[in-house]
Amino acid sequence: MAVNLDKEAYYRRIKRLYSNWKKGEDEFGKVDAIVVSVGVDEEIVYAKSTAIQTWLFGYELTDTIMVFCDTKIIFLASKKKVDFLKQVAMTKGNENANGVPPITLLTREKNESNKANFDKMIEAIRGSKEGKTVGIFSKDKFPGDYMKSWNDTITAEGLEKVDISAVVAYAMAVKEDGELSLMKKAAAITSEVYSKFFKERVMEIVDADEKVRHSKLAESVEKAIEEKKYLGGADPSTVEMCYPPIIQSGGNYSLKFSVVSDKNHMHFGAITCAMGIRYKSYCSNLVRTLMVDPPQEMQDNYNFLLQVEEELLKHLKHGVKISEAYNAVQEYVKKEKSDLVAKLTKNLGFAMGIEFREGSLVVNSKNQYKLKKGMVLSVSLGFADLVNKDGKKDEQKKYALFIGDTIQINEEDAATILTPVKKKIKNVGIFLKNDDEDDDEEDGDDAEELLGKGARSAALLADRTRNEMTAEEKRRAHQKELANHLNEEAKRRLTERQGDQQIQKARKSNVSYKNVSQMPREKDIREMKIFIDKKYETVVMPVFGIATPFHIATIKNISMSVEGDYTYLRINFYVPGSSLGRQEGNIFPNPDATFVKEITYRASNLKTPGDPSVPSTNLQNAFRIIKEVQKRYKTREAEEKEKEGIVKQDSLVINLNRSNPKLKDLYIRPNIAQKRMQGSVEAHTNGFRFTSVRGDKVDILYNNIKHAIFQPCDGEMIIVLHFHLKNAIMFGKRRHTDVQFYTEVGEITTDLGKHQHMHDRDDLYAEQMEREMRHKLKSAFKNFIEKVETLTKEELEFEDAHRLPPFVVTLDEVELVHFERVQFHLKNFDVVIVYKDYNKKVTMINAVPVNSLDPIKEWLNSCDIKYTEGVQSLNWTKIMKTIVDDPEGFFEQGGWSFLDPEGEGSGAEEDSESEMEDETFNPSADDEEEEQEEDSDEDYSSDTEDSSKIIFFYICTVRWRHCGPVARFPFNLKMLETK
Repeated sequence: MAVNLDKEAYYRRIKRLYSNWKKGEDEFGKVDAIVVSVGVDEEIVYAKSTAIQTWLFGYELTDTIMVFCDTKIIFLASKKKVDFLKQVAMTKGNENANGVPPITLLTREKNESNKANFDKMIEAIRGSKEGKTVGIFSKDKFPGDYMKSWNDTITAEGLEKVDISAVVAYAMAVKEDGELSLMKKAAAITSEVYSKFFKERVMEIVDADEKVRHSKLAESVEKAIEEKKYLGGADPSTVEMCYPPIIQSGGNYSLKFSVVSDKNHMHFGAITCAMGIRYKSYCSNLVRTLMVDPPQEMQDNYNFLLQVEEELLKHLKHGVKISEAYNAVQEYVKKEKSDLVAKLTKNLGFAMGIEFREGSLVVNSKNQYKLKKGMVLSVSLGFADLVNKDGKKDEQKKYALFIGDTIQINEEDAATILTPVKKKIKNVGIFLKNDDEDDDEEDGDDAEELLGKGARSAALLADRTRNEMTAEEKRRAHQKELANHLNEEAKRRLTERQGDQQIQKARKSNVSYKNVSQMPREKDIREMKIFIDKKYETVVMPVFGIATPFHIATIKNISMSVEGDYTYLRINFYVPGSSLGRQEGNIFPNPDATFVKEITYRASNLKTPGDPSVPSTNLQNAFRIIKEVQKRYKTREAEEKEKEGIVKQDSLVINLNRSNPKLKDLYIRPNIAQKRMQGSVEAHTNGFRFTSVRGDKVDILYNNIKHAIFQPCDGEMIIVLHFHLKNAIMFGKRRHTDVQFYTEVGEITTDLGKHQHMHDRDDLYAEQMEREMRHKLKSAFKNFIEKVETLTKEELEFEDAHRLPPFVVTLDEVELVHFERVQFHLKNFDVVIVYKDYNKKVTMINAVPVNSLDPIKEWLNSCDIKYTEGVQSLNWTKIMKTIVDDPEGFFEQGGWSFLDPEGEGSGAEEDSESEMEDETFNPSADDEEEEQEEDSDEDYSSDTEDSSKIIFFYICTVRWRHCGPVARFPFNLKMLETK
């Protein structure tokens, strides 16, 4: 394995394990050998077997058996794991130089029962001390034949099994300095996620009076640990949740870590939250209770709970029995508030480390283990089933209080809290100031510290919400009007077009030979060998002794294999039912005919006397040549397919006047060839012509330009002219509807002449030269645009596109815009643009930042564009096909109203699926592949891949010839990718 093992840590810890074993205390005194076997089970998150592996080696080693004997250690593992373990097995000089028994490494056999290896390990166990008992971890039961075979071997030998989970856990409980550092880091990350994300999110929910489910809020916490800003500089790949966050409110509480967040909406009363984060395999835990407008009795009980935790921490110190600390807390509660003894949690915490919860070191009345300096515990205590006398509804009548921290045991002082998140009543109480409380200064002072937001935001809540709702209601009313108009207009438009369906072009039938005279008369054909006719792209094969031609288009794929003394060539053909391509479908001239699905030929690899070559040579040559012909045929077909639908353009009328507007030393995108080449753009009578230094020409006619976008070099190192075309043109063997001409500051020369090369000897001089160069480039491009306008007698207005490649959509062509994956816990959503031409594929823009949602809605509403939103992704391919197949039925059932949410407001959205969610609208993998395989007209060559990751989305209202004003989003949408 290409990873390093901390040998020093291994030696220290294996010595500690053997030292405790030799003392013979508790279960250690009953065992003659220790067996640790780890199988494969992804469902097992925590296990003592994997924990001890991580403790010793820093990694989990699946399908590995470890046997610790009195005088030797044996590891049985795969070859890669054995190579990894050699780092501690091979020692210099004396094998026992490190103070631990020598290690024997056994390599696991894959295809056998490992009986020989098992016998060696059993022999070692028999030779260790009395050889009668083995220490195991009884709760760890891994599935699989390998583990079963080993356990059966131990049972068959009559070895007595003793559970040593508790004593091993006690040996591992005291943490080294390195382990403590990891656990402190885990605790710090937990505190950051709670304070900066969860607490703030709850405040937002309360302020906005949102209805949010416990489960959804828990999911958002899990998502938060993927962001570095909450991790205190830690690598996200090293951070994971110890368990799914547990959020409870509204009278349903279970103060345990084995429960999960339910799907009930969060109630604004007592809100308990438990979360634990694992950093580099070491765990931490934090529990807090947030309270919204808590009554005085709730506050008193909470303050008492804080006192109980302080009392517990006083007794948790080195040398104290765990049960003594627990009993001291019980006595304290009886003395101060005896009525709450029955309400107190049964356990007050547990030891933790690589495993989240150590079952043998639980803080309860029975545990006789003594605490040691360096142990780390998760203390968690609370009061359950408390009654709120002021509660009127069921969810208000019962509440619970729950707090917990990760702590470190010290020698003399009280335990140290590693999760120092404030938990006083002023830090966890959310007091919403009412109108009659404005004069209460004391409450106001306290409230200012609450949740980092304070009562100031709460005091403004009502007024702010009223203003927002007023604007939202106006927008909804306008959208409702647009929806009615949209369905009526779409129904009328589709009804008029009914019957004008395009006839699918039949797939041409490829014929090898039109008459017998074209059939080749080669020697290989007479000798019943496979022959490839490159001229007619045909493979002639012997079938039942008859030379039979098959056109290369009928061959789906071929494969060749060598087995023993024979070579096999397998040829698969297209038949009805197999895919001929996503666009063509399965179209055969005579689908009822008899088809050959596959043919397999076999030839010997042995050369017989008298033969000039090995018989299998013919199959090998056939395989190679068929591949070549197939590649050539598919390339030509792809080129022809690219040319399909290309509208023939008018010829460019060359203006021989030397004063034509012209820009020199530009690049074109997409590239004409693999390498980008410089060239010049010249405006003629009815269009532009780009001529590369190699002589390649690309013509763009004025009447084919739909949108023109100009990007100046303000704050950029590139200046661009972008043309979005009405009809695609062919160059570089592909069709394109977007063409760009660009130059780079400091590299390209315009017709104004060569500029002086910038250098950085003098920063001020370099900056001045760069400013001058930018000014010259902008002047040259604008001068070119003005001359073209004069030449064509048209008004052109170019809009700044800012980034490449810009994505252009005409508003007049847009039917509606739908927002997908709009959920409070997601930071991004997707935009789907549906066109008035329902046969046109919808456009999807992925990963739009959620803070852009409201501005986009406002802008679309101002442009009279209908928009909708939903929480799930829809299968737009099937939706559009359903509409096109039966437009009347679609609009009779309500048309686009199926996209509208079932209810208004954030609380109306339910987890249950909407009525429209059926198989028709569920996305499928096949359709996703289909969408991804189709080439986008906006695609650029590979040299723009980096820049295409940042796409700015523009929607233009009208065509290029009347391009003013050009409407676009008044903000930047970063990190977008179009499907």
